[in-house]
Amino acid sequence: MSLVDTSWLENNIDKVKIIDCSWHMPQAQRNGFEEYAVKHIPNAIFFDLDKNSKLNTDLPHMLTDPKSWERIMSNMGIENDDRIVVYDNSDVISSCRCWYNLIYYGHDPKLVHVLDGGLKKWKKENKPTNDSKVNTQTSKYICKENTKLVKNKKQIDENITTQEFNVVDARSKERFEGKVAEPRKGLRSGSIKNSFCLPFSELINDDHTFVNKDKIQEKFDSFKIDYKKNIVFSCGSGVTASVLALAYSLINAKYMPTIYDGSWAEYGKN
Repeated sequence: MSLVDTSWLENNIDKVKIIDCSWHMPQAQRNGFEEYAVKHIPNAIFFDLDKNSKLNTDLPHMLTDPKSWERIMSNMGIENDDRIVVYDNSDVISSCRCWYNLIYYGHDPKLVHVLDGGLKKWKKENKPTNDSKVNTQTSKYICKENTKLVKNKKQIDENITTQEFNVVDARSKERFEGKVAEPRKGLRSGSIKNSFCLPFSELINDDHTFVNKDKIQEKFDSFKIDYKKNIVFSCGSGVTASVLALAYSLINAKYMPTIYDGSWAEYGKN
């Protein structure tokens, strides 16, 4: 139950912790927090994807250290046994990255959900929003990091030879094939050797909901992936890779999301 629909959230809104993880690509010239301050789902707590990532690196959105994550969650008032629904107002479905982070740091995957369709669908259905400041009570969150759910560049390079896992890239085919320049400066065009390309946008409907499970299965089957091997997802900076990870979890209930955290922001450095 990685996804919940708008009706489910409306009916359970007082039984869950709600997180707004709206993040936008720099070229979009939009500010997630400013939009949140104007309109958000009642009781939603804002999660700043940039500030809540590793800060002493030039790579975007890298996982922070466990102690910092405990502090972030505690300051947000999140308890270890909370049922959480994450949503966003972003074209890159950034809520999935927060979903991944929560699972990586040990939150029970059965308690972490993404709102299918996000704020876009919620507003379209005229469900309640407000601009009220949310007061939280500091908690004592305990982190249980699962390092098996992340890959680094060394492991990605070694896998080109060993082929222990599949690498699936969420970027567009034009970027994957090196036909267009990367949006981030200082990166070459292209992709990781032997990786597959499944643009995340092919799994998202116009209303920001995920396509049905049959369509997701069809997309994964299209590149003859070896399902006996684990799947590691990559993208530009680890955000849309998480969209694919969530989508795959919908057709494989046993899958634990595994991300190449540096993604092309690291691998594509000149």
